[in-house]
Amino acid sequence: MENKHNNNYPLEIRDVEPDVAEMLMKYFTGEHTGFVRVGPKGYFLPHAFRKEAFNIYSMDIRPTDVFVISYPRSGTTWTQELVWMVANDLDYEKSNKIPLTERYPFLEFSVYVHPIMKKRFHDENVDSEHKLKILEYVSQPATEQLAISPSPRFVKTHLPLSLLPPSLLDTAKVIYVARDPRDVAVSFFHLNKSMRTQGYIGDFKTYWQFFIKDLHHWTPYFEHLKESWAKRHHPNMMFLFYEELSKDLRAAVERVSKFFGKQFTEKQIDQLCDHLSIENFKVNKSVNYDVMRELGILIPGQATFIRNGKAGGWRDYFDDETTAEADKWISDNLRDTDFRFPHMAHT
Repeated sequence: MENKHNNNYPLEIRDVEPDVAEMLMKYFTGEHTGFVRVGPKGYFLPHAFRKEAFNIYSMDIRPTDVFVISYPRSGTTWTQELVWMVANDLDYEKSNKIPLTERYPFLEFSVYVHPIMKKRFHDENVDSEHKLKILEYVSQPATEQLAISPSPRFVKTHLPLSLLPPSLLDTAKVIYVARDPRDVAVSFFHLNKSMRTQGYIGDFKTYWQFFIKDLHHWTPYFEHLKESWAKRHHPNMMFLFYEELSKDLRAAVERVSKFFGKQFTEKQIDQLCDHLSIENFKVNKSVNYDVMRELGILIPGQATFIRNGKAGGWRDYFDDETTAEADKWISDNLRDTDFRFPHMAHT
């Protein structure tokens, strides 16, 4: 179904070839229609993105908006909570009371809840009005929710800058977080297996091939990252690395505080670092996607949404062949750019 506004959408949206889509849907059982590629970089998204593409691109941006942007599993949730806490003057009470998913509508999540899957989740939760309400909320386009949300609005998205409103960076604050793609792939592999909206049933090696061949959601990974890297000196853009958070959380907290023009005492910063420590974060119900577990979208018994938060954990999954392939893929993609991961200065 085409959106009536699609003629005004400035980027090309083309269907992924039927045979490729068929093959991918055998592995990703949450998608039942197919996939599209969007814009000159060919960002890979579910077919339903056609319906939301223009609504997202043309949404009104307010000067008080805060967008946290990343490729999935790059430390998004960690960054969201850090940013929200700083921008809201360390309001622990509100942070503990209101789940992160409510504090930050996920801009494009509705296009990942295929109607067939939505009906399945509905049927499974039909005995609970409360759960059906939550299902409606998570599957409603976030553009509709945000239009009626009071300011300041906090928004989570995995879309690259080029698919977001062109006025975004000149109007609102944007925090982009990037992470070593090998760790991203391992973490996203686990999430794809546990989230039924994705429903991945293959092994890691197969998954890795989809990831590096741009046959997976939100890829191409490096194009995504380079778009924000190119804007890193814009006064409204803050470019963060997951590895910074993991290596020196305090320094990252101080950087974010400065970006928002906030000043906190040493003691307040200590307390925030404690709140954000991986040990505390893993048991923090507000950030751990309990809503998805409650609805049965996150498979029970699978890992928590926040896994081990370890940098370099990819080594447990990569054999020599995959490691060599990853090295080549990374260096090929960094050849024409000054972008470097802080922990991979040698690449």
